Amino acid sequence: MHPYLFFTNTTRAAMTRYHEILGGHLEILGMDAMPPGEAEGMPFEAPEGFVMHAALKLDNGDLLLASDDPGGDGQGVKGMSINITLEDQVEARRIFEAFADGGEVGMALGETFWAPLFGTCTDRFGVNWMINVEAAGEV
Repeated sequence: MHPYLFFTNTTRAAMTRYHEILGGHLEILGMDAMPPGEAEGMPFEAPEGFVMHAALKLDNGDLLLASDDPGGDGQGVKGMSINITLEDQVEARRIFEAFADGGEVGMALGETFWAPLFGTCTDRFGVNWMINVEAAGEV
């Protein structure tokens, strides 16, 4: 599965930030790249800088997709979280702190009965993240 996030005119900033945090290869396709005449008949008028599609391809094969939502309410992504499971606690702390920067921590990153480290946060773009470190021997 590949999560596809919808933002309200913040896709470029969000995906650029995720690229900074997670690495990989980022491709962003703006509406300005659409050939002349292709936008005719679209049910909305795209504001300047509108992102039609963005793809962040991570080195481990994961893929995070996004675009600007012309009907978005600007209230962030609701009803889901993106879970990142890692083996390295130092990397988990770095990623958690980067996502939480400018956002809100839901559950501080710490030891739980099921994992050496687990925490939740909502980033500055309204996306909910769960950072999890697998216990030794877990698959």
